[in-house]
Amino acid sequence: MKWILPLLLIIISCKKTDDNGYTIYKIKKGNHRSVYRYNRLSDNKFDLECIFDESAIYTSEDPNNQYDINKLWGVSDCRKHHMKNSIRFGWRWLNDSLEIHLFKHEEGDFSNEKITSVELNENIFLSLNITEDEYQLSVNGITKTTSRPCSKDYKRYKLYPYFGGDEVAPHDITIRIKD
Repeated sequence: MKWILPLLLIIISCKKTDDNGYTIYKIKKGNHRSVYRYNRLSDNKFDLECIFDESAIYTSEDPNNQYDINKLWGVSDCRKHHMKNSIRFGWRWLNDSLEIHLFKHEEGDFSNEKITSVELNENIFLSLNITEDEYQLSVNGITKTTSRPCSKDYKRYKLYPYFGGDEVAPHDITIRIKD
């Protein structure tokens, strides 16, 4: 029983929220992930706000990796692991611009499509709607759709900020998300 209180303190202290209700996710230099969490849900509609600051500006060691899509937020789908089937908002810093993308894993293959570019230090409004046959992703009112590989409603789990493909974060990156 002595271990319960310290464990609860560790769990509670891992989640940092700012004064405006945004959860602060920090991807530390040399890492890919911001957090290790497993949150199951069964919703089909998600509305979020996020804010990127100047820490989103980076230069990849390999210039080709500058085109890689980092992951912002999303969900697994079709009762499969997220590397098999998932839908996410992705992001990258390219040509002095922060781009937000649709990023999808379908049967292990991934695809992405730019939705829009956004400004640093401004609220970005994101919406994900999952229908029987498609995903609808909106950023500040601009919507892209893509097909969904399954049609049933399944329990899902959330996917949190992740940097890179091949490379790790070159410096600490902070992203604020409110859902």
